[in-house]
Amino acid sequence: MSSLSVAAYFPFTRVKVVAQAVHPDSRGALLYLEPDQRFRPLCHECGRPSGGIHSSGHRRHIRDLPLAGRHAWLQISYRKIWCEACRKARVERLEFADASQRITLRLARYAYELCKLMTIADVARHLDLDRKTVTAIEYEGLQKEFGATDYSDLRILAIDEISLHKGQLGYMTVVLDYESGRVVWMGEGRNKETLDAFFAGMSQEQKDGIQAVALDMWEAFVNRIQHHCPHAQIVFDLFHLVKGFGEVIDEVRREEYRKAHKQDRAVIKGSRYLLLSNVDNLRPEQRLSLEKLLATNQRLNAVYVLKDQLKVIYRYSRRKQAKTALDDWCAMAEGVDHPLMRRFIGRLRFFEYGILNHCDHPIGTSPLEGVNNKIKLIKRKGYGYHDPEHFALKVKQAFRGKESTN
Repeated sequence: MSSLSVAAYFPFTRVKVVAQAVHPDSRGALLYLEPDQRFRPLCHECGRPSGGIHSSGHRRHIRDLPLAGRHAWLQISYRKIWCEACRKARVERLEFADASQRITLRLARYAYELCKLMTIADVARHLDLDRKTVTAIEYEGLQKEFGATDYSDLRILAIDEISLHKGQLGYMTVVLDYESGRVVWMGEGRNKETLDAFFAGMSQEQKDGIQAVALDMWEAFVNRIQHHCPHAQIVFDLFHLVKGFGEVIDEVRREEYRKAHKQDRAVIKGSRYLLLSNVDNLRPEQRLSLEKLLATNQRLNAVYVLKDQLKVIYRYSRRKQAKTALDDWCAMAEGVDHPLMRRFIGRLRFFEYGILNHCDHPIGTSPLEGVNNKIKLIKRKGYGYHDPEHFALKVKQAFRGKESTN
């Protein structure tokens, strides 16, 4: 037994330290706590004073914060009380520990704060706790802080999806507050029901406050935005538009490769990256290869020029000029006789309103693309999340948005 008291490190109310056992050569210290008779016991369920002691002498051990690098164990004597409000016997409330947990609240808070900086596995190893215990601690803390969706001050949204697994087996939809950068909501899937779940928590006044939404040309999302926020302007993202046209370019490239002679095939082979990339991202030798390719094949040269001209539409801030540019682009594109090209032109015409809305709200989903990359990093860092809700809460914690200066 040590004569040095460590009771000052355990300033808990309603209990008192009656004994301690500190073993320098062992893994920690053991403190013995008993109820402080000066306080009337409270029901752990409703918090009301007891109607009488039901039984006493019960004991349990719980972990507390490490003490000088060693484990600190508390052996607590507690009572069961008769609660008049609950009309049954209850365990008395302890201010420093939950009745159902085997660790103190301050150790749980410490573990939760560590989870912001470390993986769950690292925190479990550092504190010598079971990984499931740390997972439960983090999940409970995230629920308290981010469980309720905050729909306040939303004017402009960006909506996109992220793949949960390799092979596009599952998706989660991400809703971003475009102005603050805050991830407002995440939900499983990318269908109508997914966005219905997001809008279900919004009042009609909050829905009417949405002025614009940036998204790709996914018709399920478009349908739900028009249903829930009919006054909001839908803005289709340039990145996804060019990405969609990239499928046309790639199919034309394959077709030209099949038709080409042996000498021209050598030029076309492996040119997919050259045709789909921005010229500024190419190395000098790659630019020479691109110039040779475009000089060799007139059809590939045409679709490559169309790719760059497609971006020009989004440079206009006046709807009339943007409309003229879109009409001119479609007229040029009709010169490339290919089924995918005709389908792409029809898609542009069908979603023309969302392209021209960019003049009123020059927004896109590019901020979400950056967010999605960081989300993938969170997923890899956590070695994947089996619970999508836990994963969504972790993402909301990482993207709180910019602090208001008002």
